[in-house]
Amino acid sequence: MSDPRYPIGPFQRRDYLEAGERREMIDLIAAAPQKMRASVRGLDPKQLDTPYRDGGWMLRQVVHHVPDSHLNAYIRLKLALTEHEPAIKPYDEAAWAELPDSKLVPIETSLALLENVHERFVVLLRSMNGSDFARKFTHPDHGLMTLDWLVAMYSWHSRHHVAHITSLRERMKWS
Repeated sequence: MSDPRYPIGPFQRRDYLEAGERREMIDLIAAAPQKMRASVRGLDPKQLDTPYRDGGWMLRQVVHHVPDSHLNAYIRLKLALTEHEPAIKPYDEAAWAELPDSKLVPIETSLALLENVHERFVVLLRSMNGSDFARKFTHPDHGLMTLDWLVAMYSWHSRHHVAHITSLRERMKWS
């Protein structure tokens, strides 16, 4: 894809998934921590402080953003499974990426956090039955969203940010 903002293409909203495609997407979510770790393996601090595109986040910020986002997804999942159409609180991801923990903390902290949150996230997703995925939560800007939507979004989100890193590595010829 020629647009560095969307190296795998923009997210295509899905509110309902077939069981097979849902399993495939959950498998992609399960693989995300290892893919993220592999994408940054061997990068030095200067490379980690390189934006993935003009005006974009530094690779370091991308790595820290993914567990921030996926922790929010995990909480939204649990809320939707335990409450009737709960209202969730959005967060300003750009502002979070500018906080000191996204610029100063070693990426290993967020790689480990991503691995640990995904261990619980994926166990919960794989334990759900088909009707669980139809449960909903309310996003103040987007209305009702299903847990199938959440699976589709975070399957895409995982691959999207890994591709930000791997596409920059390819462009810069960083092995």
